[in-house]
Amino acid sequence: MGMGIVDRLRKTPREKAADPPVGPEARAVRLGKKGIAIPAAPNYNGAKQIKGGCRPMTSEALQKARDFEAQYGPRIPDSERPAFHATPTVGWMNDPNGFSMYRGECHLFYQYHPYSNEWGPMYWGHLKTRDFLRWERLPAALAPDEEYDASGCFSGGAAELPDGRQLLMYTGVRRVHNEEGFIQEIQTQCVAVGDGVNYEKYEDNPVLDGKDLPAGGSIVDFRDPKVWREDGVFYAAIANRTEDDSGAVLLYRSADCLHWELVRTLDRCHNQYGRMWECPDFFALDGKQIIITSPQDMTPIGLEFHAGNGTLCLMGRYDRDTGFTRERAQAIDYGLDFYAPQTLEAPDGRRIMIAWMQNWDTVGGRPFHCRWFGQMTLPRELSVKNGRLYQAPVRELERCRGPAVVHRHVLVCGETNLPGVQGRVLDMTVTVRPISQGSYRWFRLHVAKDGQHDTVIRYRPDQSTLKIDRCRSGLPHDIVHTRSFLVTPRGGEIELRVVLDRFSVEVFVNGGEAAASAVIYTRQEADAITFEADGQALIDVEKYSLVFDGGKEG
Repeated sequence: MGMGIVDRLRKTPREKAADPPVGPEARAVRLGKKGIAIPAAPNYNGAKQIKGGCRPMTSEALQKARDFEAQYGPRIPDSERPAFHATPTVGWMNDPNGFSMYRGECHLFYQYHPYSNEWGPMYWGHLKTRDFLRWERLPAALAPDEEYDASGCFSGGAAELPDGRQLLMYTGVRRVHNEEGFIQEIQTQCVAVGDGVNYEKYEDNPVLDGKDLPAGGSIVDFRDPKVWREDGVFYAAIANRTEDDSGAVLLYRSADCLHWELVRTLDRCHNQYGRMWECPDFFALDGKQIIITSPQDMTPIGLEFHAGNGTLCLMGRYDRDTGFTRERAQAIDYGLDFYAPQTLEAPDGRRIMIAWMQNWDTVGGRPFHCRWFGQMTLPRELSVKNGRLYQAPVRELERCRGPAVVHRHVLVCGETNLPGVQGRVLDMTVTVRPISQGSYRWFRLHVAKDGQHDTVIRYRPDQSTLKIDRCRSGLPHDIVHTRSFLVTPRGGEIELRVVLDRFSVEVFVNGGEAAASAVIYTRQEADAITFEADGQALIDVEKYSLVFDGGKEG
């Protein structure tokens, strides 16, 4: 056995002296750059040490998964994958996990079942990148190989430790027989520590279990820790189901990642926005405090929230005495495929978000021949403007642009195409405006189009609605194919930035005040783009093919 985590985290007297004071008598530490105060964590320097070490780095189950990846992952050609969206090495991908910076690189872990393109016992897959676009595949990081996680290593987060190692915090799931004799899942929080490739699970896992929940909290739905380190103290936002059978976000803190205490419940659903809230995140942004989470079992609220599995951004203020005060609630993405977003703070201060570009209500819609399933969204830069969460493609995408194709003041009456405007890997901005008030009833942008297929983005100025329609994208399944949402024209104009990457379309409206994502599996030869208006509309188009390694278009 190697040294235990406690031993690896033990600091020298000099390091201890440099740490901020902790304990009930210490002044509050700050959460986020904007100075959101939280009571300081207790001092665990005198706590009882945990004996023992860690499990071997690579269990038989993990090594088997790594061998499987090495054998079958290279058999999937790059042409069968997106050009710049993250995908699993092989098999199934869902929630992003541990999206964080480590040793100057961005690491992305993900929920993973390598042995099929369907959900199964959850592993952690692993990718890293320097530019959020080119992803290096690393061996699987975690396998369900202990009693406390035998039914899956569910979602979680990652943070860099003071000694330079990387902490993974995840939900371990096991199944037990309850008092009525039925099998139920028990969810606890566990940790592992590693070097960016190999990780050791803490021998005394779990570090959080049912005794650490507030009164009425469910041990069956207690998952998805998002962990970060702030001023020498670790924090974790964790999802939980409450006594009223709806979701909540809990905030915990720790001085050593092993001994955790509940700070408070940050916010509760009260059955207003779905039921269970999954995959929470909590961060400061542009003078506001943000909670993002993914509610299950939503009922529709106008065009803001759709039924089923959705996403929720809660914006407000945080006070150490009164907690989080909600000021606004909005959807994060208004499209068909977006779930479980997670954020990181980049070295340059940007708050960047990534999400699973899929939805539990649409996972049945996949081609029969897929050797992988599930992809992540394009990472997005977040900001707060006009009281809303804005999101835009990471600026690194602009460095991959080829020569511009530009058309200005084009009159659209009926359907038309434009020279040089086609493709399936591109970044295109279309600005639409009327030639006079009421000069057109609707405008349609058709992408991934041939004689049989297309995906349509439709704008109705009289309703101020945008609609994504992939009914003709080639998916032979009766799943949700359309979604509409409200947009706000600017002086009669609407700006649509459309990013295509072989198997997806992402739309950013008016500089990012709204975004919508959809997966498409239209054959790659369908690369036409057309513009259509019922009436007369003027458009400006600026289109860039995206070029990646080797000088080839993606």
